Amino acid sequence: MPAVRMEKVSFRYDRAWVLRGVSLDVERGAFLGILGPNGSGKTTLLNLVDGILSPREGRVLLEGADASSLDRNELARMVAVVPQDSPLIFPFTVQEIVLMGRAPHLGRWRFEGKRDFEIARDAMEKTGTLPLAGRPMSALSGGERQRVFIARALAQEPRILLLDEPTSNLDIRHQSEFFSLVAELNRTQGLTVIAVSHDINLASLYCRRIVLLKDGTVHGEGRPEEIISEESIRNVFGVPVRVDRHPQTGKPRIAPICNMPPERGSRSDAGAAPQL
Repeated sequence: MPAVRMEKVSFRYDRAWVLRGVSLDVERGAFLGILGPNGSGKTTLLNLVDGILSPREGRVLLEGADASSLDRNELARMVAVVPQDSPLIFPFTVQEIVLMGRAPHLGRWRFEGKRDFEIARDAMEKTGTLPLAGRPMSALSGGERQRVFIARALAQEPRILLLDEPTSNLDIRHQSEFFSLVAELNRTQGLTVIAVSHDINLASLYCRRIVLLKDGTVHGEGRPEEIISEESIRNVFGVPVRVDRHPQTGKPRIAPICNMPPERGSRSDAGAAPQL
Protein backbone atom coordinates (compact mmCIF):
# COMPACT_ATOMS: atom_id res chain seq x y z
CA MET A 1 0.00 0.00 0.00
CA PRO A 2 1.50 3.39 -0.99
CA ALA A 3 2.14 6.01 1.66
CA VAL A 4 0.31 8.52 -0.55
CA ARG A 5 -2.04 7.84 -3.43
CA MET A 6 -3.70 10.57 -5.50
CA GLU A 7 -6.54 9.33 -7.67
CA LYS A 8 -7.49 11.67 -10.52
CA VAL A 9 -7.23 14.67 -8.23
CA SER A 10 -8.37 18.07 -9.48
CA PHE A 11 -8.46 21.34 -7.57
CA ARG A 12 -9.34 24.96 -8.27
CA TYR A 13 -9.47 28.04 -6.07
CA ASP A 14 -11.86 30.02 -8.26
CA ARG A 15 -12.72 29.21 -11.86
CA ALA A 16 -9.27 28.19 -13.11
CA TRP A 17 -8.10 24.65 -12.36
CA VAL A 18 -4.76 24.55 -10.52
CA LEU A 19 -4.48 20.75 -10.68
CA ARG A 20 -6.29 18.61 -13.20
CA GLY A 21 -6.59 14.82 -13.11
CA VAL A 22 -3.41 14.12 -11.13
CA SER A 23 -2.83 10.46 -10.32
CA LEU A 24 0.25 9.61 -8.31
CA ASP A 25 1.55 6.86 -6.03
CA VAL A 26 4.29 7.60 -3.48
CA GLU A 27 5.67 4.40 -2.01
CA ARG A 28 6.59 4.13 1.67
CA GLY A 29 10.16 5.24 2.28
CA ALA A 30 10.33 7.12 -1.02
CA PHE A 31 12.22 10.39 -1.52
CA LEU A 32 10.16 12.14 -4.19
CA GLY A 33 10.93 15.53 -5.71
CA ILE A 34 8.20 17.70 -7.23
CA LEU A 35 9.52 20.08 -9.89
CA GLY A 36 7.77 22.60 -12.08
CA PRO A 37 7.55 26.30 -12.92
CA ASN A 38 5.71 28.85 -10.82
CA GLY A 39 1.97 28.28 -10.97
CA SER A 40 2.25 24.61 -11.92
CA GLY A 41 0.44 23.45 -8.76
CA LYS A 42 3.34 22.18 -6.62
CA THR A 43 2.38 23.79 -3.30
CA THR A 44 -1.30 23.04 -3.90
CA LEU A 45 -0.37 19.37 -4.30
CA LEU A 46 1.40 19.42 -0.91
CA ASN A 47 -1.56 21.17 0.72
CA LEU A 48 -3.85 18.43 -0.57
CA VAL A 49 -1.59 15.75 0.92
CA ASP A 50 -1.47 17.66 4.21
CA GLY A 51 -5.26 17.97 4.29
CA ILE A 52 -5.24 21.77 4.31
CA LEU A 53 -7.16 21.58 1.03
CA SER A 54 -9.68 19.00 -0.17
CA PRO A 55 -9.90 17.90 -3.80
CA ARG A 56 -12.75 19.22 -5.92
CA GLU A 57 -12.55 15.93 -7.82
CA GLY A 58 -10.84 12.63 -7.00
CA ARG A 59 -9.36 11.71 -3.65
CA VAL A 60 -6.11 11.61 -1.67
CA LEU A 61 -5.34 8.45 0.30
CA LEU A 62 -2.79 8.38 3.14
CA GLU A 63 -1.74 4.81 3.88
CA GLY A 64 -5.11 3.72 2.52
CA ALA A 65 -7.25 6.20 4.48
CA ASP A 66 -9.08 9.00 2.71
CA ALA A 67 -7.41 12.22 3.89
CA SER A 68 -10.79 13.98 4.01
CA SER A 69 -11.98 11.51 6.65
CA LEU A 70 -9.12 12.25 9.07
CA ASP A 71 -9.22 15.02 11.66
CA ARG A 72 -6.33 17.46 12.06
CA ASN A 73 -4.67 15.57 14.92
CA GLU A 74 -4.83 12.27 13.03
CA LEU A 75 -3.30 13.95 9.98
CA ALA A 76 -0.59 15.65 12.04
CA ARG A 77 0.41 12.33 13.59
CA MET A 78 0.90 10.99 10.09
CA VAL A 79 2.16 14.00 8.10
CA ALA A 80 4.56 16.79 9.05
CA VAL A 81 5.55 19.84 7.00
CA VAL A 82 8.79 21.80 6.84
CA PRO A 83 7.92 25.16 5.21
CA GLN A 84 10.10 27.61 3.33
CA ASP A 85 10.19 29.66 6.52
CA SER A 86 7.84 30.37 9.41
CA PRO A 87 7.34 33.91 10.71
CA LEU A 88 7.61 33.89 14.48
CA ILE A 89 5.76 36.62 16.35
CA PHE A 90 6.79 35.58 19.87
CA PRO A 91 10.38 35.04 21.11
CA PHE A 92 10.19 31.25 21.38
CA THR A 93 13.29 29.23 22.18
CA VAL A 94 14.43 26.32 20.03
CA GLN A 95 13.18 23.79 22.59
CA GLU A 96 9.76 25.46 22.74
CA ILE A 97 9.45 25.33 18.94
CA VAL A 98 10.42 21.64 18.83
CA LEU A 99 7.98 20.79 21.63
CA MET A 100 5.19 22.30 19.49
CA GLY A 101 5.57 19.17 17.36
CA ARG A 102 4.12 17.16 20.24
CA ALA A 103 0.77 19.00 20.08
CA PRO A 104 -1.02 16.32 17.98
CA HIS A 105 -0.19 13.74 20.64
CA LEU A 106 -1.51 15.79 23.57
CA GLY A 107 -5.13 15.82 24.62
CA ARG A 108 -6.97 19.05 25.26
CA TRP A 109 -5.61 20.89 28.32
CA ARG A 110 -2.78 18.39 28.62
CA PHE A 111 0.82 19.58 28.99
CA GLU A 112 4.00 17.91 27.82
CA GLY A 113 5.25 15.07 29.99
CA LYS A 114 8.57 13.32 30.41
CA ARG A 115 8.17 11.27 27.22
CA ASP A 116 7.37 14.37 25.17
CA PHE A 117 10.56 16.05 26.38
CA GLU A 118 12.55 12.89 25.58
CA ILE A 119 11.14 12.77 22.05
CA ALA A 120 11.89 16.47 21.53
CA ARG A 121 15.44 15.98 22.83
CA ASP A 122 15.94 13.02 20.49
CA ALA A 123 14.68 15.10 17.53
CA MET A 124 17.13 17.88 18.41
CA GLU A 125 19.99 15.38 18.70
CA LYS A 126 19.18 13.92 15.27
CA THR A 127 19.18 17.38 13.68
CA GLY A 128 22.19 18.79 15.53
CA THR A 129 20.10 21.46 17.24
CA LEU A 130 20.37 20.28 20.85
CA PRO A 131 23.19 22.79 21.65
CA LEU A 132 20.78 25.52 20.51
CA ALA A 133 17.90 24.38 22.74
CA GLY A 134 17.88 27.45 24.99
CA ARG A 135 18.49 30.05 22.31
CA PRO A 136 15.71 32.23 20.87
CA MET A 137 14.79 31.44 17.27
CA SER A 138 15.44 35.08 16.36
CA ALA A 139 19.14 34.57 17.13
CA LEU A 140 19.60 31.72 14.65
CA SER A 141 20.86 31.72 11.09
CA GLY A 142 18.60 30.60 8.25
CA GLY A 143 20.23 27.18 8.11
CA GLU A 144 19.88 26.69 11.87
CA ARG A 145 16.20 27.70 11.75
CA GLN A 146 15.46 25.14 9.05
CA ARG A 147 17.11 22.38 11.08
CA VAL A 148 14.93 23.39 14.02
CA PHE A 149 11.83 23.10 11.83
CA ILE A 150 12.94 19.58 10.84
CA ALA A 151 13.34 18.78 14.55
CA ARG A 152 9.81 20.08 15.20
CA ALA A 153 8.53 17.89 12.36
CA LEU A 154 10.35 14.83 13.75
CA ALA A 155 8.85 15.49 17.20
CA GLN A 156 5.43 14.88 15.59
CA GLU A 157 6.62 11.30 14.91
CA PRO A 158 5.24 11.44 11.36
CA ARG A 159 5.59 8.81 8.70
CA ILE A 160 5.37 11.32 5.83
CA LEU A 161 7.48 14.48 5.63
CA LEU A 162 6.53 17.29 3.25
CA LEU A 163 9.12 19.92 2.26
CA ASP A 164 7.83 23.11 0.65
CA GLU A 165 10.83 24.81 -0.99
CA PRO A 166 12.70 24.66 2.34
CA THR A 167 16.09 25.78 1.00
CA SER A 168 15.10 28.66 -1.27
CA ASN A 169 16.44 31.26 1.20
CA LEU A 170 19.62 29.37 2.10
CA ASP A 171 23.15 29.58 0.71
CA ILE A 172 24.71 26.62 -1.07
CA ARG A 173 26.36 25.23 2.07
CA HIS A 174 23.14 25.20 4.08
CA GLN A 175 21.18 23.84 1.11
CA SER A 176 23.55 20.87 0.93
CA GLU A 177 23.50 20.33 4.69
CA PHE A 178 19.70 20.46 4.77
CA PHE A 179 19.17 17.91 2.00
CA SER A 180 21.93 15.65 3.36
CA LEU A 181 20.15 15.62 6.73
CA VAL A 182 16.78 14.84 5.17
CA ALA A 183 18.31 12.08 3.03
CA GLU A 184 19.86 10.53 6.14
CA LEU A 185 16.52 10.64 7.99
CA ASN A 186 14.83 9.13 4.95
CA ARG A 187 17.36 6.29 4.94
CA THR A 188 17.60 5.61 8.69
CA GLN A 189 14.10 6.50 9.92
CA GLY A 190 12.16 5.22 6.91
CA LEU A 191 10.45 8.60 6.46
CA THR A 192 8.54 9.06 3.24
CA VAL A 193 9.70 12.43 1.87
CA ILE A 194 7.96 14.61 -0.72
CA ALA A 195 9.98 17.71 -1.55
CA VAL A 196 8.88 20.67 -3.65
CA SER A 197 11.91 22.52 -5.00
CA HIS A 198 12.88 25.03 -7.65
CA ASP A 199 16.45 23.69 -7.64
CA ILE A 200 16.55 20.97 -10.28
CA ASN A 201 20.17 20.05 -9.56
CA LEU A 202 19.55 19.56 -5.82
CA ALA A 203 16.48 17.45 -6.54
CA SER A 204 18.46 15.36 -9.02
CA LEU A 205 21.20 14.72 -6.44
CA TYR A 206 19.00 13.76 -3.49
CA CYS A 207 15.59 12.59 -4.73
CA ARG A 208 15.24 9.02 -5.92
CA ARG A 209 12.19 9.85 -8.04
CA ILE A 210 11.05 13.04 -9.74
CA VAL A 211 7.64 14.30 -10.81
CA LEU A 212 7.47 17.13 -13.33
CA LEU A 213 4.36 19.31 -13.13
CA LYS A 214 3.23 21.66 -15.87
CA ASP A 215 -0.07 23.57 -15.94
CA GLY A 216 -1.46 21.42 -13.15
CA THR A 217 -0.83 18.06 -14.79
CA VAL A 218 1.92 15.45 -14.47
CA HIS A 219 4.30 15.86 -17.39
CA GLY A 220 6.63 13.04 -16.39
CA GLU A 221 7.59 10.75 -13.50
CA GLY A 222 10.56 8.50 -12.88
CA ARG A 223 14.16 8.37 -11.75
CA PRO A 224 16.20 11.55 -12.28
CA GLU A 225 18.10 9.81 -15.09
CA GLU A 226 14.82 9.14 -16.87
CA ILE A 227 13.09 12.47 -16.30
CA ILE A 228 15.71 15.24 -16.35
CA SER A 229 16.63 15.77 -19.98
CA GLU A 230 17.20 18.76 -22.23
CA GLU A 231 13.89 18.10 -23.96
CA SER A 232 11.79 17.68 -20.80
CA ILE A 233 13.23 20.78 -19.11
CA ARG A 234 12.67 22.85 -22.25
CA ASN A 235 9.10 21.57 -22.56
CA VAL A 236 8.19 22.12 -18.90
CA PHE A 237 10.15 25.27 -18.03
CA GLY A 238 10.38 26.83 -21.49
CA VAL A 239 14.14 27.37 -21.29
CA PRO A 240 16.95 25.69 -23.23
CA VAL A 241 19.52 23.88 -21.06
CA ARG A 242 22.48 21.59 -21.39
CA VAL A 243 22.35 18.36 -19.37
CA ASP A 244 25.49 16.49 -18.36
CA ARG A 245 26.38 14.12 -15.52
CA HIS A 246 27.58 14.97 -12.04
CA PRO A 247 31.23 13.83 -11.87
CA GLN A 248 30.75 11.99 -8.54
CA THR A 249 27.19 10.66 -8.60
CA GLY A 250 26.49 10.40 -12.32
CA LYS A 251 23.11 12.09 -11.73
CA PRO A 252 21.89 14.50 -14.43
CA ARG A 253 22.98 18.11 -13.97
CA ILE A 254 21.62 21.09 -15.87
CA ALA A 255 23.09 24.41 -16.94
CA PRO A 256 21.08 27.12 -18.71
CA ILE A 257 22.17 28.07 -22.21
CA CYS A 258 23.09 31.75 -22.12
CA ASN A 259 22.51 33.85 -25.22
CA MET A 260 24.63 36.74 -24.07
CA PRO A 261 25.69 39.55 -26.45
CA PRO A 262 29.46 39.71 -26.93
CA GLU A 263 31.38 42.04 -24.66
CA ARG A 264 32.48 45.31 -26.19
CA GLY A 265 35.99 45.06 -27.53
CA SER A 266 35.80 41.29 -28.00
CA ARG A 267 36.90 39.74 -31.27
CA SER A 268 33.30 39.09 -32.36
CA ASP A 269 32.48 42.75 -31.67
CA ALA A 270 35.45 44.14 -33.60
CA GLY A 271 33.63 44.45 -36.90
CA ALA A 272 30.54 46.08 -35.48
CA ALA A 273 29.56 49.50 -36.73
CA PRO A 274 30.49 52.33 -34.38
CA GLN A 275 27.72 53.64 -32.16
CA LEU A 276 26.76 57.24 -33.02
